[in-house]
Amino acid sequence: MKHVILGNGPAGVVAAEALRAQDKDCEILMVGCEGLPPYSRMAIPYLLEENIDEHGTYLRKKKGHFEALRIDQKNARAASVDATKKMVHFADNSVESYDRLLIATGSHPVRPPIPGLDLPQVQNCWTLEDARAIAKLTKPGSRVVQLGAGFIGCIIMEALAKRGVELTVVEMGDRMVPRMMTPKAGGMIKQWVEEKGIRVRTEAKVEKIEPVGAAPAAQQESSGFFSKLVNTLTGGGSKEAPSAPAAHEGPVSVTLSTGEVLEVDVVIVAAGVKPNIDFLEGTGVKVEGGVIVDAGMRTNVADIYAAGDVAAGLDFFTGEPMVSAIQPNAADQARVAAVNMTGGNTELPGVLAINVLDTLGLISTSFGQWWGDEDGDSVELVEESKYRYISLQFKGDVLIGATSIGRTDHVGALRGLIQGRQELGEWKQRLMENPAAFYEAYIAVTQPTALARNVA
Repeated sequence: MKHVILGNGPAGVVAAEALRAQDKDCEILMVGCEGLPPYSRMAIPYLLEENIDEHGTYLRKKKGHFEALRIDQKNARAASVDATKKMVHFADNSVESYDRLLIATGSHPVRPPIPGLDLPQVQNCWTLEDARAIAKLTKPGSRVVQLGAGFIGCIIMEALAKRGVELTVVEMGDRMVPRMMTPKAGGMIKQWVEEKGIRVRTEAKVEKIEPVGAAPAAQQESSGFFSKLVNTLTGGGSKEAPSAPAAHEGPVSVTLSTGEVLEVDVVIVAAGVKPNIDFLEGTGVKVEGGVIVDAGMRTNVADIYAAGDVAAGLDFFTGEPMVSAIQPNAADQARVAAVNMTGGNTELPGVLAINVLDTLGLISTSFGQWWGDEDGDSVELVEESKYRYISLQFKGDVLIGATSIGRTDHVGALRGLIQGRQELGEWKQRLMENPAAFYEAYIAVTQPTALARNVA
């Protein structure tokens, strides 16, 4: 049996190891496309903060780890899949056959259609190569604009702040981390960040990015034509002939939709990600915001599975397709896929949204259906001056979602109540009156005997 894994990020690595644990004799090929050892993108901010070196980003640090497990590796980019013949075609014209295929290709940064986004001063922060470029471009005092204040953007923002840059964050939404936090919570995070000296512009877009002091386009074209003319007349050998303008390496001007114009040294794009799925065109694999999988990580095409950021699993509550781009979810999906690829039969109970974020020392979390249900109840407790906040969302007497800021004690109880689909009974009303009592509610409904002993 030959298993091919497309992707060598967390999902790919965990799946390869789990496959070997399930089957001692199968052939395993794990394919990456960056020419680097498998590494964690979530470690890149720590690299930029200089808390670790590049080796510290590697998912498995022991030399010869994959060789010892007889996991073969290949560096190539998938170009297409022939699901009928069970063949993967790569961009370097190589081909690999498979008996079982796992798609763990992850995602790539979104590049908004902004004029000037191709300038050398504009960088993504997604790969180790990106991190090297940002480290070279930024130093204490560098003026930086960051596009995006989502989950990934906030992690990058912290790394940039620790590099001592002058930072402005531009977010299209009406608050920071809009896909993780309630309006009030996102507003509190914005206030916290601004108090730390970072400028934040919400409900704003970057309209264009232009070099500062560069010659106008018409002048550059004229200069280029004159250069070619002189070279033609002199046979191309004149040392005095004007050369074409070099790529502009100075500051750039960033124009916002608000009318504000910022002169900066670097622009970092953190405007979200999309799954790497283009190579699946024509395979018949169902795609809807990600590769659609069932609870066993199977796609609709026989012997093709998916896991990690590329996979749209079943939402824990609604059963609708949902991409949960967090490393623990990737690992869970990878293990389930590996068991089923080797003939087993196991399932995940559903994808539960779990977000934990440290923003310049302010801890925020959201679990489950944190935005609530239109037919459900909700309660919110705000202690703005203390940067403490909690929001609970109910459907009937079951907690289905929660958001918190500044609360680190027992916050896992919120996840426990949601994931356990615990019927709260009388504790629902108690939580409506005092949402901060969630830990007591957790003990009461999961360990009633222990609570009775404590009360006695």
